[in-house]
Amino acid sequence: MNFLDGSLFPENQPPLVITAAPYAPSWVPSDFPEDIPVTMAEQIQKAVDCYNAGATVLHLHVRELDGRGSKRLSKFNELIAGVRQAAPQMVIQVGGSISFAPENDGAAAKWLSDDTRHMLAELDPKPDQVTVTVNTSQMNILEHMAYEDIAGTSMEDPAVFNAYKEMTVPAQPGWVEEHIRRLSAAGIQSAFQCYNINSFESVERLMRRGVYKGPLCMNWVAISGGMDAPHLYNLANFVRATPDGAVLTVESSMRNVLPINMMGIAMGLHVRCGIEDNLWAQDHKSKISTVQQVEQLVRLSREFGREIATGAQARQINRIGVFYDSVEETLAQNGFAPNPKGGHQGFLRKAA
Repeated sequence: MNFLDGSLFPENQPPLVITAAPYAPSWVPSDFPEDIPVTMAEQIQKAVDCYNAGATVLHLHVRELDGRGSKRLSKFNELIAGVRQAAPQMVIQVGGSISFAPENDGAAAKWLSDDTRHMLAELDPKPDQVTVTVNTSQMNILEHMAYEDIAGTSMEDPAVFNAYKEMTVPAQPGWVEEHIRRLSAAGIQSAFQCYNINSFESVERLMRRGVYKGPLCMNWVAISGGMDAPHLYNLANFVRATPDGAVLTVESSMRNVLPINMMGIAMGLHVRCGIEDNLWAQDHKSKISTVQQVEQLVRLSREFGREIATGAQARQINRIGVFYDSVEETLAQNGFAPNPKGGHQGFLRKAA
């Protein structure tokens, strides 16, 4: 991304798109009973509350009545339908893991099988986006957390702690390519989860080879444990490589969420918050709900002078429903240099 004179002025930045992640499959209801919805009606209402607070993208997982993360796609269909009716302009982004929560006490925390995750392309009603991970990676979500972050929660249990410590993300090249093709054929946008510059470069190659021909919407996932650590140098390195036409959302965990989001707001990027990522207020004296986190970002963004995107604007910014006819159009629309040709090998130029 290019930062020219005036790039940090709000009038030269898009309205802020806030993604809310309120369903938190890694936590159990007793971890935050005031804010973790369990019944279907509660889960739908939570989406509405986030939308009314200012979030226009919903990162969606589902819970069963016993409080565990659901692995049944029928439950996803039910929640998507309910949110679509209650908040029709909200962008629905389904978490591509479905649920990595352990199925029972002492079980491993793991993503579902390749074939099961492919079935996200068959959800009905279909979501606007499904998150797509690229490159198999460690996903130790606990690595940069402090003991205070998990004290008194289910993750304090050594078996649960170890399950999440040992978690990995399965995203082999063949699966990724097939998954993107199925989502695109269904008219569902791939929302790429990039853990570092390596995963971004793999996404770029997929686009240059024509595997993905759509808008580049992605999250920089700075949660450590096999992924980038949340600090300025990693963010700057990632932003430097990101083309001007991409939509980049910043994401971190625990009390890193707010400062990383403040950087994102100032730079004209987009942000994500919610109890899936963080339970705590910055003073660590109390927990903070997803709606309170959204309200906090709305307030801060307006202090910066940057307005909050409406549902319609969020759809336009993310170019929901848009796909391109060729590799050349995909690269140009996303702000990449075109693929090299002959004597232009290694010579970068913008398409006319």
